[in-house]
Amino acid sequence: MTTSYARGKEGEKVAALWLRLKGYKILAERYKSPYGEIDLIVQRGKTVAFVEVKHHKSEEAALYAITPRQQERIANAAQIWLQENGIDNKLDYRFDALVIAKGKAPKHITNAWQLN
Repeated sequence: MTTSYARGKEGEKVAALWLRLKGYKILAERYKSPYGEIDLIVQRGKTVAFVEVKHHKSEEAALYAITPRQQERIANAAQIWLQENGIDNKLDYRFDALVIAKGKAPKHITNAWQLN
């Protein structure tokens, strides 16, 4: 297991715990589709969030690592998940980021990006 892979898995565990503490229900972890993977899919109330977790040395580096191409892959994977799970238009959905940086508390960024 590579260091970055292990750090990523550890980051996802921390992120899931952090979101649970904030009142989110974990619907899926490491959801895989032909378009790519979504780290966490969570729900609180009538909102489903597709969460990209980044564990880097700094918050800035973590946010920079979520490229437009990656955002598009996550959005495409989210569409498949929504269809597979029969999520109707009664629920809202959004794309969040959860950043874990050395020496800082996790930072949950809601609506981290929008689809065009």
